Amino acid sequence: MKRAILLSAFLLSQFGTSQLLKTQGEKIINDKGENIQLRGLGLGGWMLQEGYMLKTADFAGPQYKIKEKIAELIGEDGMNEFYKAYLKNGITRQDIDFLKKAGFNSIRLPMHYNLYTLPIEKESKKGENTWLEEGFKMTDDLLKWCADNKMYLILDLHAAPGGQGNDVNISDNDKSKPSLWESEENQKKTIALWKKLAERYKNSQWIGGYDLINEPNINFTGKNINGTDEMSNAPLWKLQKEITEAIRTVDKKHIIIIEGNGWGNNYSGLTPLWDNNMVFSFHKYWNNNDDATLKFALNLREKHKIPIWLGETGENSNVWFTELIQLLDKHNIGYAFWPMKKIDNIAGITNVKITPEYQKLLDYWKNGSEKPSKEFAKKALMQIAENYKFRNVEVKNDVIDAMFRQTKDGSTKPSRNLQAPGKIFATDYDLGRMGSAYSDKDFINLWVSDPAKRSEWNSGNQLRNDGVDIYRTKDNEYYVGKTESGEWLQYTINSKADKTYTFDIKYASENDVKIRIEDASGKLLTTVSLALTGGNEIWKTASAKGIHLKKGENKIRIYFENDGVNLNYFEVR
Repeated sequence: MKRAILLSAFLLSQFGTSQLLKTQGEKIINDKGENIQLRGLGLGGWMLQEGYMLKTADFAGPQYKIKEKIAELIGEDGMNEFYKAYLKNGITRQDIDFLKKAGFNSIRLPMHYNLYTLPIEKESKKGENTWLEEGFKMTDDLLKWCADNKMYLILDLHAAPGGQGNDVNISDNDKSKPSLWESEENQKKTIALWKKLAERYKNSQWIGGYDLINEPNINFTGKNINGTDEMSNAPLWKLQKEITEAIRTVDKKHIIIIEGNGWGNNYSGLTPLWDNNMVFSFHKYWNNNDDATLKFALNLREKHKIPIWLGETGENSNVWFTELIQLLDKHNIGYAFWPMKKIDNIAGITNVKITPEYQKLLDYWKNGSEKPSKEFAKKALMQIAENYKFRNVEVKNDVIDAMFRQTKDGSTKPSRNLQAPGKIFATDYDLGRMGSAYSDKDFINLWVSDPAKRSEWNSGNQLRNDGVDIYRTKDNEYYVGKTESGEWLQYTINSKADKTYTFDIKYASENDVKIRIEDASGKLLTTVSLALTGGNEIWKTASAKGIHLKKGENKIRIYFENDGVNLNYFEVR
C-alpha cells in the first residue's frame, strides 16, 4: 500500500509540466500541440526471450522450452535463480540513461503476462486473477527511469495469456494448452490485465501508449496459419475493442495502439474505429526502404485520419537502418527498433558477450555431447546473467552512428584514434555511409518472398554491422574477409609528422592478388602485389614503401582489385 501511495504521488507530480501524448488527425502530439516523432527502442529479450536471443533456437525456441532446458541441468530452483539475476541485470537505470544519451526518446516494453498474473491453469479458482508484484515493480522502475530521462514508455503485451498466434517463439506459446483465441478465460485475463495496468499508470504523462497485442498471427478462417490471408479478422478486432473499453473505464487519456493480424500488418475487415485516441501499428523487416513498402500503412493513415507507428523493426544492416529512418522521417512516422540485448549481436546497439562455458552448454543441448555438471552449468549461466549488466555489454557505436548521425550527415568520422606510426587493424575503417566510409557488394538483407535469398550482410557476423565481412581468427583477432574486386575501406590516420612511410600489410590469400592505396581525393599512393599464402588464415606480410602522409589528419582508401584477399592489419612505420 505504501509503495502504491508513493507511486501515485510521483505520477501526479509529473503533470506540473505535462507532456502527455495524444493524437490529432494523422499526428501524435504532446499537450503543447507539438508534433512528436517517437524514436524508440524495444527492450526485446528482457521480460520475454526468443530462442535466437540466447542462441537456443535450434532446440528451444519459446521461453518455456528454454526454461525446461535450464532446469534439466541445474534444477527448478537453479533455473529460478538464473532468471532472477537475468531479469535484474537485463535492464537497469544505466541502460535507459544510455539510450537517452544515444538519442532515443521512447521505449517499447515487450511484456510477458506471466510476470503480472498467473496462467489460467495455475489459478486456484476458475476466472480468478492472481496479481504478481514482480512485473508491476519492474514496470514501475522502468517508468521512473524513463520519466527521469523524459522518455516515453509504451507498454506492449508481447506474450498474451495462452499466446496470440502460431509463431510460438514470439509469444511463448505452449501448443498443448488453450490459446488466447480458443479460451474465453485467457481473453478475460488479458482484458483484466490491461485494465489493471491502465488503472496503475493512468496518471503518468510518460506512458506513451498501450500496445494491446503484439503481432497476432492466427488463421481464423483463412488458409495461411499466420493469418496473412485473413479477410475479416473479426475475433481480433472484437478483443481489441473489448480491451479498449476496459481501459477506458479507468483511463481516458492514453493512446491505444492496435495491431493487425499476420504479425501486425493485416488490417483486413477493420471495423469502424471504436476510440478517438488511437494509433495503428505496423512492423517492417527485410524488405526495401521505399514508399511502396509503406503504401498499405500510409493508406490506412490517410483513410482513417489517425497516426501510424512502426512498432517493431530491425535485424538488418546499418545501411538498411539509415535508409529506413530517412524514409520514416520523410513521412513523419515514429518507430521502435528491435531488440535491446542479445548474445552475439551485431545488428543491435549492444552486444552480450558469449563465454566458452556457455558455448559448452549450447553444444550439449544441441549435439548431445558430454553433459556438464550441475555446478559447471550453473556457474556458466550465472556468468551469462552477469554479462547482461550494462557495464559488461559491448556498445555498438557503429549502429548508433548509423541510426542518428548518418541519417542526416553524409560525412565520415574515425572509428578509432588511428596514429602513424602505429598498427591499424583492417576492421577500424571509418564510420559513415556506404560509398563514403567503405564500399561492399553485399550490404543489406532483403527477404521479400524467398527465404533462400536471405543473406548476412556481414557474412562473418563479427564486430560491426556494415556490409564489410568481418571474421575472427583462431587467435581471437579480427580480419576483413570475403573481399571482392572493387570493394574498398577508408581510414582516417593522424600522422605525427609530414613523412613518407612504409606500410607492412598482414594478409592471407589463396590466389595472387593486388590492392591499391589512394587518398580520399582519388590520388594513387601505391599499388601492392600480394602473393598467395596458401589459405584463408595462412598469414604473410607484404611491404609497401614510399607512402606519403601529411602531418595531421589523412584519409586513405584501400581498394581490392581482385577477389579473395583477407586483411588483418597494416603497420605504418
